[in-house]
Order: sequence, then C-alpha cells, then structure tokens
Amino acid sequence: MAEQVREIMTQPPYTVSPQTTLYEIAVIMRDKDIGDVVVTEDDSALGVLTDRDIVVRCVADGADCGTATAGGALSGRLSVVGPDDSIDEAVRIMRESAVRRLPVIDADRVVGVVSLGDLAVERDPSSVLASISGSRANT
Repeated sequence: MAEQVREIMTQPPYTVSPQTTLYEIAVIMRDKDIGDVVVTEDDSALGVLTDRDIVVRCVADGADCGTATAGGALSGRLSVVGPDDSIDEAVRIMRESAVRRLPVIDADRVVGVVSLGDLAVERDPSSVLASISGSRANT
C-alpha cells in the first residue's frame, strides 16, 4: 500500500496562467479528459480550477467564458501538500479544507495533483468512488 503522496499523485499536472480564458480551459479539460487544472504564475500555484468552478462561476452567472479568466474564477485559500507527505496528511488537509484536489508542491514548484479519487483508488479500491475515479469519462 502506498504511503506517500508521490506514489499516487497525478503527474505532470495540467497548468494554465491566470489570464487563460475559461473557454480555453474547458477545451483543455475536454480534450485531455480531465476535471481540473492548476492555475500558476511563475511556477507558483495560485489555485485549482475545476469544471464545476467554470459552470458555477461563469456559465450560471451568465458571464462570457470567452473573456472570463482563470484568475477571476479562483476562490478561497489554496491548500497544498508535498510529495513526501503521507497519504494520511493529504486526507487530513482535504478534510479540514473541504477540498477534493490538492496541488503537490516541491521546492515551490507544482509537480502533481492528488485528488479524492486518487485516495479512494488507493485506500478503498472496491468503493463506488474508486470505481468511478478509475473509469474513463463518458464522451
């Protein structure tokens, strides 16, 4: 069983700049079959933007996703984990921060992302969440 975040994180992470439009991000998510990107500036993580964030902070508000940007859609404080941190530490941070994804930071650089789905696949592979997380998205 994996013990450290580095053993289960998704790498490399998909990153975008704060100036990237939400439309461009949605295309990346569709083409790469992913649900999140890490917003970075000068290799520093500013936040995680999810497909749900695009829907809630752009589409539902009637904003123009062709001009609205990643930087404008980020919310709250950023929680992160290190690659050498324990999986239990990642779970603790997710629980306390009420987030489903954590950028993995090593020497101030984003090196991966660990998600609730990654944790489910590792810790409870027979769970419904692990089954869904391990499957390819419907397209």
